[in-house]
Amino acid sequence: MQLKEITVISGKGGTGKTSIVGSLAYLAKNKVIVDCDVDAADLHLILRGTKDFSEDFIGGIKAKITQSNCIQCGICKDYCRYDAIKENIDPATGIIDFSIDELVCEGCGVCASFCPDEAIELIDHKSGSWFTSTTKYGPLVHAKLGIAEANSGKLVSLLRKQAKDLAIKNECDIILVDGSPGIGCPVIASITGADYALIITEPTVSAIHDMERLFDLTKHFGIRCGICINKYDINRNLSDQIELFAKTNKISILSRIPYDENVTKAQIKGVPYLEYCGKDTVIELHDLWNNLNQEISLQDAKPDEVKKN
Repeated sequence: MQLKEITVISGKGGTGKTSIVGSLAYLAKNKVIVDCDVDAADLHLILRGTKDFSEDFIGGIKAKITQSNCIQCGICKDYCRYDAIKENIDPATGIIDFSIDELVCEGCGVCASFCPDEAIELIDHKSGSWFTSTTKYGPLVHAKLGIAEANSGKLVSLLRKQAKDLAIKNECDIILVDGSPGIGCPVIASITGADYALIITEPTVSAIHDMERLFDLTKHFGIRCGICINKYDINRNLSDQIELFAKTNKISILSRIPYDENVTKAQIKGVPYLEYCGKDTVIELHDLWNNLNQEISLQDAKPDEVKKN
């Protein structure tokens, strides 16, 4: 089987995306798992593994003032459009110096360019860390982005590249990606170039709205997608609305999963939902995995073979 990348996404948080990814990781064989929800990574909490490797993520650069070289001219402050350079006055001595607020600095380099005494330099900025871990469900690539740090899309792309390299090295068949909620930069970085996008939604007004936006996003990037309705029985009228949307737009409904309090219990225990309930008890998740495999196999089939199916 040719290596395939399946990205699981949801337009909003709380639809059960990560719980479903955990169960798919439990079912799938010969795969690499990736948590691309770098702003709030939590897949490792239910897959529980041992970290084999970690590395700093350099998300950009920041300006730094060497105080011994600074003549307190204030030119840098005048030119900084982000107001990242602060003027500090010692109340006892009246001495003025300048400092840079790292949370505000964008690393544009204007201050360094105009500093007459070259007292400012641009240095690499650590925005977080990324890891590879060994779990009993397979290798996991994941990360931890720092608070209020940017370039999450860049980190997502790095994780996907590392996962692909690992999958090729281990001769895996599938890369299973837990994407970010929403339709922003991390999501775009999660789905671009993927073979298939699985949209997890639920029968609520906000989830349906975000599902429609996600479909437009996958359509824009030319990525085939399917829909899983999670907790479909909490509002059957809205589930029917999702079904109608899927039929109108010729999207496959791959599974309808009922609400189950065991999802919360599995999360508390720190295991995939399917493992907690028993491998053969949640038929809908087995259907989801089988239908996903069918969708992927249809991608590789010749036109006449697809027609026969």
